[in-house]
Amino acid sequence: MTGVIKINRGFDINLAGKAKKQLGQAPHPETFALKPADFLGISRPKVLVAEGDSVMAGTPLLLDRTTENIMYCAPVSGEVVEIRRGDKRKLLEIVILADKQIEYVQFGKYTMSELVKISREQALDQLLRSGVWPNIIQRPFGLVASPEDTPKSIFISTFDTHPLAPDYDFLFEGEGHYFEAGINILRKLSPSPIHLGLNGGGEVSKVFSHIENVNIHKFSGPHPAGNVGTHIHFIDPINKGDIVWTVHPFGIIQIGKLFLEGVYDSSRRIAVVGSQVTDPQYYQTYTGARIDKLVQGKVKEGENRYISGNVLTGTNVGFNGFLGFYDYMISVIPEGKHHQMLGWLSIDPGKLSFHRAFGLISFLNPKKKEYVIDTNTKGEHRPFVVSGVLERVTPLEILPTQLLKSIQAEDYDEMEALGIYEVLEEDLALCEFVDPSKHEIQAMLREGLDLMRQG
Repeated sequence: MTGVIKINRGFDINLAGKAKKQLGQAPHPETFALKPADFLGISRPKVLVAEGDSVMAGTPLLLDRTTENIMYCAPVSGEVVEIRRGDKRKLLEIVILADKQIEYVQFGKYTMSELVKISREQALDQLLRSGVWPNIIQRPFGLVASPEDTPKSIFISTFDTHPLAPDYDFLFEGEGHYFEAGINILRKLSPSPIHLGLNGGGEVSKVFSHIENVNIHKFSGPHPAGNVGTHIHFIDPINKGDIVWTVHPFGIIQIGKLFLEGVYDSSRRIAVVGSQVTDPQYYQTYTGARIDKLVQGKVKEGENRYISGNVLTGTNVGFNGFLGFYDYMISVIPEGKHHQMLGWLSIDPGKLSFHRAFGLISFLNPKKKEYVIDTNTKGEHRPFVVSGVLERVTPLEILPTQLLKSIQAEDYDEMEALGIYEVLEEDLALCEFVDPSKHEIQAMLREGLDLMRQG
């Protein structure tokens, strides 16, 4: 580590409704779901269970016929009550009615000293069978990593700068030894350097501050300073043919629990946040929880949007939806089904805006005032307005406007030259927020990534 890498281009969206550091009480969700849509790249899913089957946490529910050694497993024990399909029998969800007491499939259990002795093959086999492997994501394209590949590096970001992001020190309190064990297992999988991105603008979490044999880097500045894509760009950029793995800290902890406890433990703390939440705080649950029990009686009246994840990159799941595999927060904000005169051109000194002319107070006091926003886009889709605003919120040395135009033109050479291998949806999510042309930039980027992957 040579110092703090300062991110200058970006924007912090300071919203009302951040979670207090306390663990609240809520009725336990009765049903949980595994959603194939959470895992990019699954093209030929095969369901391994039937309705009425009894499963334990760690029982394989699903695999992709193109990578049959990677199992997607039940997060809880119970009965498979529904296998939901959509148009053309597309698999949507495998729903489990959970037991009161969770039972686990038993895997190999090791002490810290024994972890040093296990082979790569032993570690890889247990990861693939248990349902933990999908925590490892491959860039470019953001797919579940292939166990056949060797990445040039592995990146872990230990802080989150998204709006209303949970506090990692509280989220992973007391789980530092699992994190350390998970890092040791990653070293078994690949000799590649492991890069740990720490918060250089605040206090470093105790969970991550004493990890050895990793490359430490500190980042500070506005969002997306916490994005793992930002860290990769400044430390070890991705070029054509490169493979980089990324893992969320929860994924590392889950790997550690698998080997120290011998079980697939999907229990997690999540933050229930947003301006429509009456008492934003944390709750204990499991991966894939149905969110109604976690938010019922805790939100303000009115038509609300329930988002699994953050307001920039999360998924609108509705009141009866399920928590995503990679999500650690539920965001609740007002729906914006109303017309606003002049749309984004309307002048309101008190509104949140990246543009000085339309949000004077947010420019003068960017960190002090908390804002209540809804889902209104304040305008309709129109051709690209070339204003340079997208570049001002993108710290990566790419040209997002030109990249998006090359995607629209399906120009493969131009997409590659403009850095499409370096970005995923979260890296350009701020562009979508500030875009005066109201493009669905994240969806456009995914179309381009799919074109490059399939082409």
